[in-house]
Amino acid sequence: MSMCDAERRLLANALLDISNEWFVLVSESCIPLFDFNSTYRYFQNSSQSFVMSIDDPGRDGRGRYNLGMTPEVELAQWRKGWQWFEVDRELAIAIVKDTVYYPKFKEFCRPGCYADEHYFHTMLTIEAPHRLANRTVTWVDWSRAGPNSAHPAMFGRGDITEEFLREVREGGTCLYNNQNTTMCFLFARKFAPSALEPLLELAPTVLGFG
Repeated sequence: MSMCDAERRLLANALLDISNEWFVLVSESCIPLFDFNSTYRYFQNSSQSFVMSIDDPGRDGRGRYNLGMTPEVELAQWRKGWQWFEVDRELAIAIVKDTVYYPKFKEFCRPGCYADEHYFHTMLTIEAPHRLANRTVTWVDWSRAGPNSAHPAMFGRGDITEEFLREVREGGTCLYNNQNTTMCFLFARKFAPSALEPLLELAPTVLGFG
C-alpha cells in the first residue's frame, strides 16, 4: 500500500488549499499535450472525473482478488485500472478519509496484487460509479512492449516528430460529457530525458504552448 499511502498524502496536502478543485496524478515521465488553459477547462467543464476502472476477468484482474475482501468488496465489485487519474475535490476527500476499504486492501492486497491498480478504482466504483468517466486522460503505448512487460513503451529523441505528437493528441475518439470528441488525452507517457529538446522545439506549433 506504500504507493497508495503516498498518493493519499499528496491528496491530503493538496486539499489544504481550498482553491484546489481538481487533482491530477501524473508521473515524472509524463508530458502535457495541451496548454494549461485548455487542460483546466477540460476538467472544469467535465461532469465526471477521469479514473479508469474495468472488470478484468483475467489473472491480472479478478485473479488478484482475495476472498478476505468480503463483505466490503465482493468479487463482482473488484476493479482494475491505471495509476494515473484525475479526481474532483469531493472524490479526493472520499479517498483521503476512507476507513472502510483501506484496511481490507492493506491486509489482503499482498504481493501479486498491486494496490495502486485496484484500491481507488474499486472503492470509487462502489461508492460513486456515476461520477467516473471510466477512462484515463494519460496516453501510453503498449504496442511496443513485450507480452509479459509491466511497462509501456519509452519514447526518446528519435521518436519525437510532428506527426507522432498529432497522432497522440487527435488519433482517437472518446466520450466527453456524453459527446464524441477527439480530445481524449491531456498527458502522455513515457518520455525519456532525450526527448526534451525536440519536444520543446515542437511545442509552440503542435502543442500550443512554449
